[in-house]
Amino acid sequence: MFDTILIANRGEIACRVMETAQAMGVRCVAVYSDADAAAKHVAMADTAVHIGEPAPKDSYLRGDAIIAAALETGAQGIHPGYGFLSENPDFVEAVEAAGLTFIGPSARAIRAMGLKDAAKALMEKAGVPVVPGYHGANQDPEHLSGAADTIGYPVLIKAVAGGGGKGMRLVERPEDFAEALKSAQGEATTAFGNPDVLIEKFVTKPRHIEVQVFGDGTHAVHLFERDCSLQRRHQKVIEEAPAPGMTEEMRAAMGQAGVRAAEAIGYKGAGTVEFIVDGSDGLRPDRFWFMEMNTRLQVEHPVTELITGIDLVEWQLRVAAGESLPLRQEQMSIRGHAFEARLYAEDVPKGFLPATGTLTHLEFPDGCRADSGVRAGDTISPWYDPMISKVIVHGPTRAVALSRLGRALAATQVGGTVTNLAFLGALAAHEGFAAGEVDTGLIARDLEALVTPPHVSGVHKVAAGMQALGLTESGPETGFTLWEPLHRSVTLSREGDSLEADVQVLGPDCQHWQIGEDRLEARRVGGAWQIDGQDMPPVSQAGSVITVFDGYGIAFDVVDPLDRAASAAGDGNLIEAPMPGLVKAVFAEAGQAVKEGDRLAILEAMKMEHSLLAARDGIVAEVLAEAGAQVEAGAALVRLDAQDD
Repeated sequence: MFDTILIANRGEIACRVMETAQAMGVRCVAVYSDADAAAKHVAMADTAVHIGEPAPKDSYLRGDAIIAAALETGAQGIHPGYGFLSENPDFVEAVEAAGLTFIGPSARAIRAMGLKDAAKALMEKAGVPVVPGYHGANQDPEHLSGAADTIGYPVLIKAVAGGGGKGMRLVERPEDFAEALKSAQGEATTAFGNPDVLIEKFVTKPRHIEVQVFGDGTHAVHLFERDCSLQRRHQKVIEEAPAPGMTEEMRAAMGQAGVRAAEAIGYKGAGTVEFIVDGSDGLRPDRFWFMEMNTRLQVEHPVTELITGIDLVEWQLRVAAGESLPLRQEQMSIRGHAFEARLYAEDVPKGFLPATGTLTHLEFPDGCRADSGVRAGDTISPWYDPMISKVIVHGPTRAVALSRLGRALAATQVGGTVTNLAFLGALAAHEGFAAGEVDTGLIARDLEALVTPPHVSGVHKVAAGMQALGLTESGPETGFTLWEPLHRSVTLSREGDSLEADVQVLGPDCQHWQIGEDRLEARRVGGAWQIDGQDMPPVSQAGSVITVFDGYGIAFDVVDPLDRAASAAGDGNLIEAPMPGLVKAVFAEAGQAVKEGDRLAILEAMKMEHSLLAARDGIVAEVLAEAGAQVEAGAALVRLDAQDD
C-alpha cells in the first residue's frame, strides 16, 4: 500500500478521497490555487502545495506542477478525482514517466473511451449494444444531414469529445438541423477544441441508467446500476441505486454488458458505463444501448457504496497498489436503496444560474451523509463548480430512502447564497418520481410546479424581525424605557417587497408584533421562543441578510432607513453580468440595431457559458467590455440607447 498519495483535485472529491486514504493510514498531499488557499481540502491534508492562480488552466490543469508537487512531497501515487486531469491520457503517461502510480485506468483505456464515435465502434465489436446513429469521420454538413434523415427524427447531435451536455443539441425537424449543427460545433470547439460531432437516434422516453464497473487490468466486475434519469440540461440532479423497476434479467444483461466494455479495454480501477434506456414499455433487456464510459470515479458513486457496503476509493487504492479485485461478482449483493441529491449554489427561478457568495451558515442533519468540500465561512467562487454538497441517504426500501431524503433536505441549512435546495425538496416530493416514473424529461415537463416560491408566513417575518432587533436573547430589562414598554420598528425587504414591522416588548418573555395587518405574539416557553404557538425556526444573520431556516431557507434584507432614499431602480438600458466571470465573446457594436432576444455577449462562469440577450428592441449605444475581460457581478457590458417616451 502507498505511504503517501497526492490528490490532483479540489473541493468535495479531494476531501472524499482523503477521508478514506487517511483512514487507511495513507498520508495525503493537497494541491491548491490562490483561490483555495484556505479551502477545506487544504485544511484536511497532511501537507499542501500551492500550484498557481485561480483559473484551472493556471493551477488544477497544470500537470507538470502537480507531478512536481508529488515528487517534492514523497508521494508514490496521484489520485485524479473527477474532472480536471482525471481523463487526460497525456497526464497519465507523464505521471508514470515520473516513476509515480496513476490511481486510475491506463492511458490506453482512457484514449479508447475518450472519443464517443471510436468508443461506440469498439463497443459494437465487443458485443455491447449501441444506439443507432452515425459515428463516422465525414463531418460535411450535408453528409451529416443525410445521416440524420436515414436515422429518422428526432435525433441528437453530440460532440465526439463531449461531456456535461456541452456540444449537444436535440433536433426534431429536418429544417432545424443546419442551425443546430452549427451551434453544437461552435460550443464543442470552445469547450473541447474539437468540432466533430456524431448523430444518434433520440429515444422518446429515455432513462439514463449506468453500471458501476471495477477492473484490475484483466478482469472486471460490476457493482450493479444507478439511475441518473433526473436531469436538467443534461446535468444530473438526483441519482439513485438501484434503478426503480429493474428486473433481475435486465440487471444481469446490463451488468454483463458493462463488464464486457471494461474487459475489452483492459480496464483498471473504477469506471462507469452509461446506457440510454427506452422506458416507454418498462425495462427490457433489448431496450438499452451504450452511450459512453466515464473512465474515473463518478460524482454519484456514494449511492453504490451505500447499497453494497463497499468503499470504492479504498478499492481504487488497493488495486492501484497491485492487489487483485477485493471481491468476486457472486460475493456482492444489493442492500436497500440510496439517493443522492446535488446541492448547488444556483438561482433556480433565474434558469439555474450559478451563484457565488460566502457561506455564512452550513449545517446538515443527522441521518444523512453529506459529502462537501466547503464549510461555513468558505466562499463559493466563480472559478469552479458551485457544488456545496451531496446529500446522500439510505433506507431498506426505496420509499423509506426517499422519505429520508425529503426530511434531510428540509433540515439542511444554508446561509449566504441562493441554492437549489427548495427545488431538490420539490423533486423528492414529486408524485411521479415517488412512484418510480422517471425519465430524463421529467424536470422539463414539470418545471413550473417544481419551481414555486416558498410560502412566507408571519412567523417567518417575526423571526427575521426578532433577529434584526437583537430580541432573540433578551434580558430582564430588554425593550423597556423608564416608564413603559418600548415600541421598536424595523424594515425588512424580501425580493423587492418592503415589510414594515413594529414590536412592543412586554418583558423578557413576551413580544407583540404588528406586520401590516397581521398581529402576532412571540412568547418564550421553556427557554425557547414560540410565535403564535409555533416553534420559532432557526435564524442566521450575515451583514444585512437574515435567513430563516424553514421552507428550505427564506432570506430577508434588513433595510437601513438612511439608505432607502439612495436605492435606485437600475438602468433598464444596461445589459449587466449576472455573476462574476469571463467575457467569452461580444457580438454587439455601437450603432447596431438589435431585436429583443438577440445574443449580445457570452459570459463564461462556473464552467458554463451564459448568453446575455437584449431585453428589448433598440440601438446599441456603447459596448463597455471586450472579449477576454474578467468582470464582477453587475458589471455593465452593453448599453442600449434610451427609449423615447
